[in-house]
Amino acid sequence: MLNLSVILEDSAQRYPKNDAFVFGDNHFSFAQINGAANKIANGLKSMGIEEGDKVALSCLNLPYFPMVYFGILKAGAIVVPLSVLLKKDEVGYQLNDSDAKAYFCFEGTDELPMGQQGYEGFQKADACEHFFVITGKPDASSPIDGTKTLGQLMADQSAKTETISTGAEDTAVIIYTSGTTGQPKGAELSHSNLLLNAVLSSESGIANTQPEDTQLIVLPLFHIFAMTVLMNAGIYKGASSVLLPRFEPDAVWGLLQKHEISIFAGVPTMYMGLLNSDKEDYDMDAIADNLKICVSGGAALPVEVLEKFEEKFEVPILEGYGMSEGSPVVTFNHQGIGRKPGSVGTPVWGVEVKVVDEDGNEVPVDEKGELIYRGHNVMKGYYNKPDGNKKALKDGWLYSGDVAVKDEDGFFFIVDRTKDMIIRGGLNVYPREVEEVMIKHEAVSSVAIIGVPHDELGEEVKACVVLHKKADISENDLIEWTKERIAAYKYPRTIQFMDALPTSATGKILKKELR
Repeated sequence: MLNLSVILEDSAQRYPKNDAFVFGDNHFSFAQINGAANKIANGLKSMGIEEGDKVALSCLNLPYFPMVYFGILKAGAIVVPLSVLLKKDEVGYQLNDSDAKAYFCFEGTDELPMGQQGYEGFQKADACEHFFVITGKPDASSPIDGTKTLGQLMADQSAKTETISTGAEDTAVIIYTSGTTGQPKGAELSHSNLLLNAVLSSESGIANTQPEDTQLIVLPLFHIFAMTVLMNAGIYKGASSVLLPRFEPDAVWGLLQKHEISIFAGVPTMYMGLLNSDKEDYDMDAIADNLKICVSGGAALPVEVLEKFEEKFEVPILEGYGMSEGSPVVTFNHQGIGRKPGSVGTPVWGVEVKVVDEDGNEVPVDEKGELIYRGHNVMKGYYNKPDGNKKALKDGWLYSGDVAVKDEDGFFFIVDRTKDMIIRGGLNVYPREVEEVMIKHEAVSSVAIIGVPHDELGEEVKACVVLHKKADISENDLIEWTKERIAAYKYPRTIQFMDALPTSATGKILKKELR
């Protein structure tokens, strides 16, 4: 028997008074988070939520997220984390698709009215019986007429509970993929999937997390990266987590300095933002001295960005590879093994990785193919999606949809998403390869390469570019500069200059929107 909530219960016993989460000036100990989760679990049980029921959660990076998350697990139910950016129809779809019986939704802000959007989505889900508003102040009344609050659910509940005994292979979380094609699918992750991934994420080969560490969580907790690699791993090791709901370089630098942060994880767009930000008001030497590791994931980190960041701040960025279906970590540049810039490292403990051709046969070293993997991290499957499972899961292997190569030392390099690959006149163009070239131009802050329809060639290469402040270069000059450094069929024929590239809540560049 195994329930993921054991990691919180264990740390509440070992480090009851230590800070588990810090938000603003508010500090929450492990004992407080565990006690709140117990109250929520008791509340869920009292209203009829049973083992295996699904309970959805939409919440910013606030202490309420871990409270509700572990409260759901303690009740034996399944957590369905939803993006805070979803609109009502998207909320309704995911509530219906997951068969959620209850839904906790943060009230939101003036800029992000997610409470109202969530409630309207809830009204579209006939099987979802209960809606609770998470208010900023626990004792506040609901801002939505006719609804109850999280505070009301917790009122008069005991801070002690008997956690429901679930099986190691029982589903703990259903997390929705980004849905680059078609509707998002809910990946079922078991208690053992998530526990083992949290354990290996915190061990010496990766973050080497210790109880005295403080990590900054600006990646959204509803996403598998922050949920496992930071929140769950930190709780497992008894480390403290400082929460920031929204990425802003100035706020990040301030918290890194104020809380003497030792572990930071982000996506490439965050590192680009930090690199290009004004840092004059902060003691960068002190920040660098406290930071022992930075982690990058979610998308490929351009080598140029990695080298510039490390040169300026003297802090190592270790890159890994993962996906929601892999709980998420699949490979990593382990500290004990060494790293290669541009590589996503080697497989983590207990996971086997291969690069295969269209027939599933392993390709030779340095040849491109699809990355597949198997091990304790592989999801149970997509919830109620048998066709999707047949395509993604074959003989125990999960087919990632990512194009990769493996070098002679066993290090893996992600070339691109198969869905993002451009076929120009019958030749394959991998966007990341072009992006790695263009990001080296001193005027270019960020770039995304996409394919656009072409009558004769099928697809043509286009670059969407954000320039550095005060940089000035013409479309033709940048095209010519790129043309000199890459094969003739790969360089972009058109460039669109933009103020910013569209990104998801996790900071991934949304090429689907650009297309």
